[in-house]
Amino acid sequence: MTDAAIAALEAELRRAQLASDVSALDRLIDGDLLFTGPGGELASKADDLAAHGSGLLRFSAHEPEELRVRRVGDDVVVVALRARLAGEFDGRPFAGTYRYTRVWARMGGDWRIVAGHVSEVPGAA
Repeated sequence: MTDAAIAALEAELRRAQLASDVSALDRLIDGDLLFTGPGGELASKADDLAAHGSGLLRFSAHEPEELRVRRVGDDVVVVALRARLAGEFDGRPFAGTYRYTRVWARMGGDWRIVAGHVSEVPGAA
């Protein structure tokens, strides 16, 4: 998997998040996902799909600023993404610069997100 191919997967994920496309998210996220949200809460794939499907989470902007890719063997890639985000969570608006760390793993020939974390970048303009 090339860096360009991982960047394409990240772009597909971004489009799915913006559209709350649960079908695409289901395909890209592993069933045993471990994801830490900006408040330190741990979320599963089911939590993520439910948040998008119910409208609890809605993105109105998702603009990448920096993407770094690090390979950890043939079947694991770690991505660090800095992005400007805006939207609503549970009816409350949010906007700012955030940093994602995602672990992509090749499983059965397909690449899926198996772990991740997002946090706000304090003081980012």
